[in-house]
Amino acid sequence: MKSSKITFTNAKGVRLSGRLDMPLHQDPHNFAIFAHCFTCTKDFSAVRNVSKALASEGFGVLRIDFTGLGDSDGDFADTNFSSNVEDLVQAADFLSREYKAPTLLVGHSLGGAAAIFAASEIPTIEALATIGAPSSPVHLRKQFGSKAEEIEKDGAATVRLAGRDFTFKKQFFEDLQNQSCEAAAGKLDGKALLIFHSPQDATVSIKNAEEIYHAAKHPKSFVTLDGTEHLLIDKKSASYVGKVIAGWAARYIDVPSEEVISTSHQVVASLDDEDNFTTLLKLGNHYLKADEPLRVGGNDYGPTPYELLAGSLSACTAMTIQMYAKRKGWKIENIEVHTTYSKTYAEDCQNCDSDTDKIDTFNREIKLTADFDEKQLQRILQIADKCPVHKTLNNETQILTKII
Repeated sequence: MKSSKITFTNAKGVRLSGRLDMPLHQDPHNFAIFAHCFTCTKDFSAVRNVSKALASEGFGVLRIDFTGLGDSDGDFADTNFSSNVEDLVQAADFLSREYKAPTLLVGHSLGGAAAIFAASEIPTIEALATIGAPSSPVHLRKQFGSKAEEIEKDGAATVRLAGRDFTFKKQFFEDLQNQSCEAAAGKLDGKALLIFHSPQDATVSIKNAEEIYHAAKHPKSFVTLDGTEHLLIDKKSASYVGKVIAGWAARYIDVPSEEVISTSHQVVASLDDEDNFTTLLKLGNHYLKADEPLRVGGNDYGPTPYELLAGSLSACTAMTIQMYAKRKGWKIENIEVHTTYSKTYAEDCQNCDSDTDKIDTFNREIKLTADFDEKQLQRILQIADKCPVHKTLNNETQILTKII
């Protein structure tokens, strides 16, 4: 996963901060927005781990800090549930301008409730997933205990949550009282909904998931997170959630299928005009990408052609040595073949002052995890040079080319 910091302004001109997580070896097929839990930030562990899992499945994921939280500007005391919803809408506008309009919304806890409301205001959203979301945002009031009465009476109070002090104003509760996730879920207008909830959630009971589910129209789905807690801190559980979302969303959003290439040859390479140097390869029954580094205009989504060639030599060398060792009854626990390609002067070169005297050179180093004596090691060196790819590179070859 590649991650970069981004900033944009919301409707009130406040600078919001976020991170955009991108797939490592491809352009994202879709973009998603992640809404964090109450008083959390974009860098909370569950947010990072779910986003990472989605990025590994080809999504670009924008996780933002709501106004007044994390790295975003603004006064938290002046925010409320409605402002969180508006921040998500502004995040969608940012993606639409700078990248591509989002098709997926994901929200955790109160962020899940905000995602339900925001989904109806973002036309391009086709699917959304909630994790431990309350059916009524006013549910939060009970977390304030006696402080809730102080806020109602005095108009504001400082509340300590998760080891941090936050100032809440009366308008925060007034705004919550006007919101109903059940009503919002019933107005999703065909947008697919996936609800995650844990039966053991002690913060937001699973009854909330039931209420949202019954209020929503199809398509809707529910996945139990049995054994997890509300904050989804466990990395394995969070990654599971991300991968399930990716698989489920593929039914409702446009995820391009892998291009199928037909050929009568062993290998075929396919490169479209708009892909720079990113080339799809079919090697036998297997697909991968070749590319060039960013510094020469590539996307760096795959190895370079020469890295593939060096990889072929390394792989063939390792296979040949291990096959020989097994036949001899020699135990090699592991073989590493390190290969580097370059153009260097030939050994024993008589005219090394001219660049034309440089030849293609593969520097190969072999690391063995084995209890071998010197005689065995020397034999391994000899066998390495008998590797079929090694022989091909040393032999005179011909390449016959025609247009088909």
